[in-house]
Amino acid sequence: MNRITRFLPDRFTLYLITTVVIASFLPAHGKGLPAFNAITDIAVGLLFFLHGARLSREAIVAGITHWRLHSLIFSVTFILFPILGLLLRPVLEPLVTPELYMGVMFLCCLPATVQSAIAFTSMARGNVPAAVCSASASSLLGIFITPLVVGLVVVNASNSPVSFDAVGKIMLQLLLPFVLGQALRRWIGGWVHKRKNLLKIVDQGSILLVVYTAFSEAVNEGLWHNTPLPALAGLVVACAVILALALLATTLLGRAMHFNIPDRITLLFCGSKKSLASGIPMAQVLFAGHAVGAIVLPLMMFHQLQLMVCAMLASRFARRPQGDDGDH
Repeated sequence: MNRITRFLPDRFTLYLITTVVIASFLPAHGKGLPAFNAITDIAVGLLFFLHGARLSREAIVAGITHWRLHSLIFSVTFILFPILGLLLRPVLEPLVTPELYMGVMFLCCLPATVQSAIAFTSMARGNVPAAVCSASASSLLGIFITPLVVGLVVVNASNSPVSFDAVGKIMLQLLLPFVLGQALRRWIGGWVHKRKNLLKIVDQGSILLVVYTAFSEAVNEGLWHNTPLPALAGLVVACAVILALALLATTLLGRAMHFNIPDRITLLFCGSKKSLASGIPMAQVLFAGHAVGAIVLPLMMFHQLQLMVCAMLASRFARRPQGDDGDH
């Protein structure tokens, strides 16, 4: 039974699918849409505030001395992924619509996940302290780097109207609450740590709100009428190809750098994953006035694929003999 459930969507993905279905048949419109946008902004700000209050400063700076591993992870996340998106464009873009491939390019520019990257690294008996440092730093640096990379890569590739002013908007919406949470961590950090379920509710709830709002706007603009079924099938292929190449690249780079197995595992899971939690709020700001629903659809598809594949890989690594962590 466990082998079968590995290939099934996780509960949160089912929530996402349900939200998309609701938005498709009952989209917010008229005066309701600005209200949902305001509620969503508050929820996202609260999410990053709680993350700031929860993440210790020691965790932020831990493992920084392992610069070879971290620099390689960041290079894969913010350089290799966008290059893959650009190089594969002539092959993959014909499989999807131009709007969907713009979303593929956007996901290539995103930072790594935090929770799942660390969870899979821990499950696979990788270098967990390095994973905590790398994934957290990637998420934080992504607030600055992703808008710049999107501006360079997506604008040049698609002529999409992305403004560099979005950097300031993202800092205001995401970084400022995070910094406030860090500043108040001394007084509320313990309280937040004891209420992990609260963070999970806010985390998932804010994403579902953003997805509902984004897809409501897209449905109102005719998303499903303009997205044929062959394009959706092509999107699965495009996401699978990019994920496979990222996993292959991180595996080969880990061996080429002669990392031990725990460090290779950290590189694999932190370098190949893209953040849904950071990506959807960023898309809402970066592509304001654009078809955000089509932009985030590839990210949602990639998110589910990476969870299923990485779960199988982590399980395989976990079965290796104890002490088998050498450079081979």
